[in-house]
Amino acid sequence: MAAPRSSWKGYLRVSLVSCPVRLYPAASSADKISFHNLAPESKSRIQMVPTDPTTGQAVQRDQLLKGYEFEKGRYVILSEEELEKVQVESNRVIDVGQFVDDDKVDPLYFDSPYWLAPDGKMANETFRVIVEAMRRENKSGIGRLVLSSRERAVLLSPRGKGIMIRTLRAAEEVRREDAYFEDIEEGPLDESAVKLAQQIVESKAADFDAKLFEDRYQTALSELIRAKIKGEKIVTPEVAEPAPIVDLMAALKKSLETIKPPAVSKPTRTREAAEEPRERKAKPAPRAKAKSRRAG
Repeated sequence: MAAPRSSWKGYLRVSLVSCPVRLYPAASSADKISFHNLAPESKSRIQMVPTDPTTGQAVQRDQLLKGYEFEKGRYVILSEEELEKVQVESNRVIDVGQFVDDDKVDPLYFDSPYWLAPDGKMANETFRVIVEAMRRENKSGIGRLVLSSRERAVLLSPRGKGIMIRTLRAAEEVRREDAYFEDIEEGPLDESAVKLAQQIVESKAADFDAKLFEDRYQTALSELIRAKIKGEKIVTPEVAEPAPIVDLMAALKKSLETIKPPAVSKPTRTREAAEEPRERKAKPAPRAKAKSRRAG
């Protein structure tokens, strides 16, 4: 199996202790269905060609310049060489300046997850000591890291043998809830209704399992594409809107009567067993996620 490709490499530093590290994306959208834009007549894929609006001539991508509009219609041009001169410490070093309780960081600030691992055998001991110290103190580190031409605050938390990094949104990027919740009334509630709702919550309590939450839209989209390739009739299921609640207590009681136990994920088939025969003449449609089955 090929080693995963890192998206950044540099150093992890805590006070005067440092070691080389590599950063890897912890999320992927590679399996998501995507579409291309096609010309209506020829059905050929559209090519997005950069064009000079003044002359109407196409411009080669390697000839494009980067410009910042400081006034309407006026730009300051920055070359690649000039951009490379913009250097801050976090281009190459994740300097952990403080440690916090992980659960004290508002999840509203969480953005993208990454894995951080030592870069080479020589970095192993130092990296492991830092991870173990954080684990024993039950703390996460706060540092800074430049990703995609932007410095981000990051939260470093022990995870397994390594570190999980989550980029944090800046304070000005986050919208607080006050403006959105201002129309929600305050005051006492019917305790009997709350207790019934508590029973519903308790009856549906379960350990979180991401495998249970398949992307049903992607599955339906895959089935639509498969039907189109095979020339089958497209059947659109009706999605009914929830009926308005007239009697809250009656709805709560009925809910308790109809509740089923939370679903439990089952082991999936092996890749070889789950694969289906491929179409030979046409590119196969994306397959829906394979369902589990018992071994015979």
